[in-house]
Amino acid sequence: MANISPFRAYRYSAAAGAGLSQLVTQPYDKITPAMRERYLDQSPYNLVRVILGKPEGGDSEGDNVYTRAARHFNDWIAQGVLAPDDAPGFYPYFQEFADPDSGETLTRKGFIALGGVEPYEAGVVHRHERTLAGPKKDRLSVLRHTQAHFGQIFMLYQDPATMVDDLLDEAATAPPLGEVRDEYGAVHRLWRLTDPQRVSRIRELMADKKLIIADGHHRYETALQYQQESPLDDARRVMMTLVNMCSPGLKILATHRVLRQLDHFNPVNLLTGLAQLGQISLQSRREFRAELIRPDGSELMMGVALPGQEQIHVLRTPRQKGDLDVRFLHERILGGVLGINEEAVREEKFLQYVRGVDTAIQEVDRGGAQAAFLLQPTRIEDVAEVSLSGGVMPQKSTDFYPKLLTGMAIYRLER
Repeated sequence: MANISPFRAYRYSAAAGAGLSQLVTQPYDKITPAMRERYLDQSPYNLVRVILGKPEGGDSEGDNVYTRAARHFNDWIAQGVLAPDDAPGFYPYFQEFADPDSGETLTRKGFIALGGVEPYEAGVVHRHERTLAGPKKDRLSVLRHTQAHFGQIFMLYQDPATMVDDLLDEAATAPPLGEVRDEYGAVHRLWRLTDPQRVSRIRELMADKKLIIADGHHRYETALQYQQESPLDDARRVMMTLVNMCSPGLKILATHRVLRQLDHFNPVNLLTGLAQLGQISLQSRREFRAELIRPDGSELMMGVALPGQEQIHVLRTPRQKGDLDVRFLHERILGGVLGINEEAVREEKFLQYVRGVDTAIQEVDRGGAQAAFLLQPTRIEDVAEVSLSGGVMPQKSTDFYPKLLTGMAIYRLER
């Protein structure tokens, strides 16, 4: 059973002296050095100081990014910059955004709550990708020092009747507690739902749901590890944003692969190898883009852009049950045709991961890349099927857009 609970979130108050857009951030793993500098300049209370502090030359065991994170966090609470809400509740969190591929305006609806930290073997929480040790070590150090969760695990659940969404819509008729337009143009709005009957009803509706991690695998497994070492009862729960995978606002973008610096690469040999895997045709870039964003699911389809060629080489092959475009690319093309092994893929030796068809093609046109492999977005049905069957997908198979902002609500472990 999914054990979903309301909580008293810590949120920024007027004492911060700045709008919420100057205080919250993108998830830690999406923050570039340039973004961190911009966040640091926005406000002395910007949360980047806590979640991704800047190393200093004199750092030591007693004074480092993690000890400073804890000091900032505790000082801000003492100053009233961060304050807890007066009653526990769920936090409806809606994101309005333009689909980067089609331009269509969509709204993704979810709610922030606490969920039980469950081992995967319990069959309640399901992953769809493997994690790396480095990011978990870093996140565990932040958690140990601050004893708080600042970003939410992005969880999916199935509710074809949209019964939870209907309750969230009712709460969203009131003015939001906070509203932020992020650097990518997405608008994030937060409400609070404290009515005992509605809270109880949502908990009841969620009780039989299986949860699938969309984003936040490293942070979820960090919470699992911390639960085992912490005496705090609050460590048995983690902050989540739960989104109905049957909702029309759920968007997965494709992550394209750009090939660089592969020894002895020969485009003719690549095309010969592709022809043995399926049917090859040529399409204009415009025709290919239009088809790529409207996958029908009946076939595997991907494009290859090559230097000096205006048209796209399009590979098609019938889709068998369980086939994934990204797995086909990694196993049959990168591994089978080009000889790039799994270790090289993990270390990103020859591959650059790019969002946006035009961006990927531009890398080839500029002469810095040997080829670009252009993929259809992974279908949410495939994510669910792989996750619930206990499988995992290749690295960067999914790009859920937009990301959940860090700092909209904070879960402090206090007991």
